[in-house]
Amino acid sequence: MEYQQTIAKAVEISGIGLHTGQKVNVRFKPGKVSQGVIFVRVDLPGQPHIKAHISNLVERPRRTSIGIEGVEINTIEHVMAALVGLGIDNITIELDAEELPGVDGSALPFFEILKDVGIVEQNAKQFYFKPTQPLYMEEGDASLTILPANDFCVSYTMSYAHPLLKSQYAFFNFNQNVFEKEIAPSRTFCLQEEEKELTMQGLGKGANYENTVVVGVNGIVNNTLRFEDEFVRHKICDLIGDLYLLGKPLKGHVIGIKSGHPLNIKLLRKIKNFYDRQMKSGISAMSDDFENVPPLDINSIQRILPHRYPFLLVDRILCLEEDKYVIGIKNVTRNEEFFNGHFPNQPVMPGVLIIEAMAQTAGVLILSNRANLGKSAYFMSIDKVKFRRMVIPGDQLRLEVSVLKLKSRTGQVSGKAFVEGMLVAEAVLMFSLGAINK
Repeated sequence: MEYQQTIAKAVEISGIGLHTGQKVNVRFKPGKVSQGVIFVRVDLPGQPHIKAHISNLVERPRRTSIGIEGVEINTIEHVMAALVGLGIDNITIELDAEELPGVDGSALPFFEILKDVGIVEQNAKQFYFKPTQPLYMEEGDASLTILPANDFCVSYTMSYAHPLLKSQYAFFNFNQNVFEKEIAPSRTFCLQEEEKELTMQGLGKGANYENTVVVGVNGIVNNTLRFEDEFVRHKICDLIGDLYLLGKPLKGHVIGIKSGHPLNIKLLRKIKNFYDRQMKSGISAMSDDFENVPPLDINSIQRILPHRYPFLLVDRILCLEEDKYVIGIKNVTRNEEFFNGHFPNQPVMPGVLIIEAMAQTAGVLILSNRANLGKSAYFMSIDKVKFRRMVIPGDQLRLEVSVLKLKSRTGQVSGKAFVEGMLVAEAVLMFSLGAINK
């Protein structure tokens, strides 16, 4: 089994944003199990948290950006690529400005400082995004395709109307060493003729010849290439970073032809739609492990849990690994009885019921063990409860529960509830296991 990973301890880096020219201090901190990549704007009131996910994409020229409610994090692609290169699933990234530092224009500085502090395994299974059918996006003469595959590999062809940026092709079968040596050192680049246009757009304020490879009419300006085909390698680096906005590492063969951030984002949104359709049909595109575990429907759930309508708050179990983890689904509809009295004019699902849905999902996990047949799970304690967002009719709760401790008479689990990839609630729950009184 492959496990989720985070960094061993906190580490910091500072620099200037490539486009804003603002000084920024960044602090990388170990992440919790299954939280994903979370950016935190510590310079703003309330310190807004933004998850690096397709749902939070914001379209900005020449960079990859995410945002929520007017708060943005810009130029995240190099950091995201470094996280992929190191296999980091969960991390919190605090920064005091809107843009990540450009550093030397590559992913290597981020890769190196994170590698140096150490990568540690966490007690939770790692999931992958593994499409079961080809995914394709085309615009003009640019295209981007992901084919089903058991590993992660990238083929990329680029071509610019410039003698130094003639057609370049590269293929990499991905692993950490390949990323560190062959992809991470490649730097961002631009044509010298683009400088005026970028300035007029308010971009490139922090760019210089040390963090950007500038391509002039007669050659590279005040710099030398690290690879003969550094340009195509950097395109691959950006693509790897963008694809990590899937929220899970990818297994598939990616084929890019003249694609950039705009086309990458369009394919990401198409993938999100594909994934949403899979989820609604009860099929997961996240991991081939799920394909061997038939989902549990409401009838199967009722054979495990003692709850019944209107207090049965789990509609479907997508996957379950005994004594380890479970993922359940709760469809929130306007017909729920509690909406008649809980903010009826502006219905909001009560937070305690989100926790209850989480607990019932945990109950399916614990009580599905043959050793616990004939028992019920009763609350002993609830700890570290946090509510992040409102849940309203039409939402679909994805309830992810991992076992922390499990003994013959007690159990402790970590639960998280998501809507469209965004965390809405989390808690640590402890149960007592006892026989059902008849």
